[in-house]
Amino acid sequence: MKLGTIGANLGWLLIFLSITLIVPLGVSLYYNDGNWSYFLKAAIVGLTIGGFLAFACIPEQDIGHREGFAIVGFGWILSAFLGALPYYFSSAIPSFIDAYFESMSGFTTTGSTILNEVESLGQGLLFWRALTHWLGGMGIIVLSLAILPILGIGGMQLFQAEMPGPTKDRLAPRIQDTARILWGVYLFFTVSEVALLLLAGMDLFNAVCHAFATMATGGFSTITASVGGFNSPWVDYIIVFFMILAGMNFALHYRLLTGRGKDLLESSELKFYLTVGFGGTILLTLINLHHDTYKSLAESFRFSLFQAWSILTTTGFGTADFDQWAPVCQFILVAFMFLGGMAGSTGGGIKNVRILLFLKFTSVHIKKLIHPRVVETLKLDGKKVPADVMQSILAYLSLYLTFLVLAIFVVTSQGLDLVTGATSVIATLNNIGPGLGGVGPVRNFADIPAVSKIVLILCMVAGRLELYTIAVLLVPDYWKGSRRPIWRWKKNVQTPGG
Repeated sequence: MKLGTIGANLGWLLIFLSITLIVPLGVSLYYNDGNWSYFLKAAIVGLTIGGFLAFACIPEQDIGHREGFAIVGFGWILSAFLGALPYYFSSAIPSFIDAYFESMSGFTTTGSTILNEVESLGQGLLFWRALTHWLGGMGIIVLSLAILPILGIGGMQLFQAEMPGPTKDRLAPRIQDTARILWGVYLFFTVSEVALLLLAGMDLFNAVCHAFATMATGGFSTITASVGGFNSPWVDYIIVFFMILAGMNFALHYRLLTGRGKDLLESSELKFYLTVGFGGTILLTLINLHHDTYKSLAESFRFSLFQAWSILTTTGFGTADFDQWAPVCQFILVAFMFLGGMAGSTGGGIKNVRILLFLKFTSVHIKKLIHPRVVETLKLDGKKVPADVMQSILAYLSLYLTFLVLAIFVVTSQGLDLVTGATSVIATLNNIGPGLGGVGPVRNFADIPAVSKIVLILCMVAGRLELYTIAVLLVPDYWKGSRRPIWRWKKNVQTPGG
């Protein structure tokens, strides 16, 4: 493994993120909230560290899968570090662990927060929270592939390590072109949502921040009461529409926009996703109506629809305190937390395609028990599913359950009750945002013990990168045979082992 290549690419990533800090700096100056200098300080730190790594390390000419895992994994860890600095420097979040938690929650589009009152941050920091969502939604590395040529070398390895889901859609021969296509669709939907929210009565600042958070399936709002604070049915329905879009595979969006809408009709995963989402909405509507949670069918449908799709797409916005709903409603929402969005979406969770293929796989084996001689082929969208894809899904589910159980054990051992501890892990590992109990939709993660926060931070990044990227970094064999960096000032000197 080439450590110099990893260091150089991480350096360029930090440089890019440091430049993006100019945007919230400008917002802070425009609104005169007094925080602009903290963005400048954070940018200087990022440019210093990133500049050193980018120009001191000599990258080699290719990036293998080992380097790809390291660049993506450490890229997110360093991004969250840089993102935490404005919160910490401004003393808006005086604890660095809390600031790092907030930053990682932003970049991984989790949306869990330690803030009791978000309005006190000021517009600059609120915009930064939303921007971290938007950058992390499609993926910092994928964005880098689209605009930074230096990260285009061996880009497929980074793309595979970054993009969620068991399969990757390559929409163009060059991976940089694929990244640009995905980001083009992402930008188009973001601008469209901003325009509609403006028509619904939102001001430009709130419309942009909420569009960033929606399309990233993030959930950070500019007000403590989240979307419910706007008390607008139009705002609710607009955001639901774009949450549904964000939870879909962006390759399908691209094909629809280029006149290949037939692909949507043929997608088994899309049918499963929509059936589960709207089926759950109907169930929640009827149950809430039966329990007199809401007095009218229209009201019950509005709030059930929003919460169902907010959780299923792992966005985490709230318009109601579902912690007060009937237990069966809470059960449905927790089940939605595990499912998440479609593969190739900005949503988290296990992904619908994995659940769908697992159900098909189970059905095939049940049939074989009844009819041992029958020959059944596992298919998706009329195509045979390769055995290695199914093996990868089963291995992922095994790793997922192991990670889930261990994280819940550690968190509950810190004194949290089972509901709070378990749902805090489920919410962060699936990049949801709110859980139940002490981390419910009207609560936050401020009172979680420091050790548990560190575990939840690991859950966020592991869940966002689908476990494997982080898991391989923890395996000792992965680091064997690593080549030490070749420094520019020693480029004519042969390094041992390099």
